[in-house]
Parts: sequence; structure tokens; C-alpha cells
Amino acid sequence: MNKPLRILVILSVIILSGVLINAAQQDSVTEYENTDTTEVTVEHDKITSDSYNIKAIKIPENLEFAGERVPLEKDYIKEDVDREFLVNTYWQSNGLLWIKRANKYFPIIEPILKEKGLPDDFKYIAVIESNLMNVTSPAGAKGFWQQLSGAARENGLEVNSNVDERYHLEKTTRAACDYLIDAKKTFGTWALAAATYHSGKGNINKYLREQMVDSYYDLLSGPNTERYLPRILAAKYILSNPKKYGFQFDESDLYTYPEHTTIKVDTAISNLAQFAKEHNTTYRELKILNPWLRENKLNNKSRKVYYIDIPK
Repeated sequence: MNKPLRILVILSVIILSGVLINAAQQDSVTEYENTDTTEVTVEHDKITSDSYNIKAIKIPENLEFAGERVPLEKDYIKEDVDREFLVNTYWQSNGLLWIKRANKYFPIIEPILKEKGLPDDFKYIAVIESNLMNVTSPAGAKGFWQQLSGAARENGLEVNSNVDERYHLEKTTRAACDYLIDAKKTFGTWALAAATYHSGKGNINKYLREQMVDSYYDLLSGPNTERYLPRILAAKYILSNPKKYGFQFDESDLYTYPEHTTIKVDTAISNLAQFAKEHNTTYRELKILNPWLRENKLNNKSRKVYYIDIPK
């Protein structure tokens, strides 16, 4: 190739490269200019507002606990109550579990409250204390009613490594009733009795004396105790009329207590798994119905009478 022709080819390549680079830059600018986030943001906002609404909760008028009026004219009480209604209405999964479990366990708790002469509203303490589950708190309180070992023994429950009646729903409910009835006699109102269940009789008595008041609703007792009654009230009103607060379910969605028979036992049982097998059930099913049996045996050296539930 002669020299003039070579120069011409080189110039042609240079010019063509320049054209291609310029075209690529123009495409990049065009793409950038067409990326307008304003329209996209507006569209996303529109989608969110159209599909999801968060509504304020209307607090029922004439709010009351155990027949005692709640003074909503006090702004701080109204705000505390509003907070618990909001938290527990919009904590949807927990609320639905409350509803499902209440159908299973309230038929056991309610007759005991009536038998003991305690207002029906106190069943909601078990709801907020344990979510109607046999749980253990960081402080060591156990069962539906979250009783500490010392208080449980004082109220007649057997508590040891082999048998822990804080997990026996009927017995622990009766023990809680005895405590609350005594607290009502001491402090005069059901609201204060409920507060002692959370904070203790000694603490509530100290707060009342130091602050020279006689009402739970006038008491500065710490955030957890101050939230206690409002939380009970939220549980009461939501569970009393769940569909009003947006909870949708069918009767078939609710939990039910297993059908069972009861066997009287006044001897030791060396192996509960074997005992279960002899009664045509499993160790797991036996322990579900009798969570107060804490080991795979029942010592019973004193020949005490126990009643063990067996599934049908």
C-alpha cells in the first residue's frame, strides 16, 4: 500500500471512531434525561395510599373495668388507653392468637372467676400476662398467670422440680383469684387490686402512702404498672368485639380444648411415657393436657391425690 493511501485509511478510522464515541455519549445523555424519578415517586405514593390505610381507634365511651369507671377526662389516662388500643389492634398476628386461644381457655377460666366471686374482667390479666400460654418470665414467674414460686406456694400451689401447679390452669386460676380478692380487701378497688398483681402489694402500698393518693389513676407507679390497666382494657374490648376492631375469622379458625377424661392417682408413677401408653395415648399428648407434670415420673411419696387428664 502506497503512502497516500495508508494516510487516507488512518484518517478514515479516526473519523469513524469519533462518530461512534459521540453517538454513544448522546445515547447515555438521552437515557439519563429520560430517567425522571418524579413520576415514579408519585406513582408509588399513589399505590401505597390506595391500598393501605391506618386509622385512629375510637375509644369506647363510658370505659370501665370490673364495674369501675375509667376517668378518661384525665388526658394522661386517655393517652395511655389510646396507646394500648392502637398497639394491640394493629399487632394483628398477636390479636388473632388472643382470639383463637381465648376460645380454648376462657371456658375453663370463666367459671372459676364466677365461683370465686371475682369480676369476669380479670380473665384478661391472663391474656396480657402470658398471651394465654405457659411461659416463663425473666424473673422466673411461670404459667398463664405468671406467678412467682413464693407467691404460688403462699396461695396453696405445689411447686417443685417434679410437680409445678403454676402450670395447672384450674389450680393456678384459683390461686390468682385468692390473691386478687385479698388485694381488693386491702386496697378497696379492683383497679388497685389488678395493679398489685403486676407491681406487688408492698410497692403499691408504698406509692399510695408517699404520693398521698388513693386511686390507681392518680398514681405515678412506673411505666409498666401505669400501662397495666390500659392494656387489660384493650384486651377486654378487642376480645369482646374483635370484628369491630378489624379481626376477621371463622368459627372453624378458633382453637378448642381437647376432649378428655380424668383419672385419679394416689401413687407414684415411675414412667409417665409407659403410663401414657397403657392409657392409649402418647407422652406428648399426656404432657399437653398435664403441663404441671414436669418430669417423666410422678414421685408422690406422700400418696397425695392427683387428677391426671387423658385424651379421649
